[in-house]
Amino acid sequence: MSDEKNPFNILGSEKVPQEGGTPVSEQNPTGDLNQRIKGLIESSKVFLFMKGNPQMPQCGFSANVVGILNAMNAKYNTFDILSDMDIRQGVKEFSNWPTYPQLYVNGQLVGGNDIIMEMYESGDLEEVLK
Repeated sequence: MSDEKNPFNILGSEKVPQEGGTPVSEQNPTGDLNQRIKGLIESSKVFLFMKGNPQMPQCGFSANVVGILNAMNAKYNTFDILSDMDIRQGVKEFSNWPTYPQLYVNGQLVGGNDIIMEMYESGDLEEVLK
């Protein structure tokens, strides 16, 4: 398969990964903002705040992190921050992290695209996801 036809060539792999992301919506979109954010994060061991959804990411960084998680056959939930401006701004304050995507594992912020790429390349991400 040529690099032109393989959307996951950024991973340096010719295999097409399995889809493992599940978009979720909030159970209580009118409650306290921090509780809403915590509820989303706690919905899965691995959780990704992203632009778009795993089937149709709306930015290259989100697409890259989805590609990495899928290549690792991770099961994870996602939330589209473009669908809720309160969540979009609130997560930045909650995590003290200014950019998206944001990956959480076991309720803890792991990082954004650059950190996830470094961890993937070093093998550290595999350890974190176990």
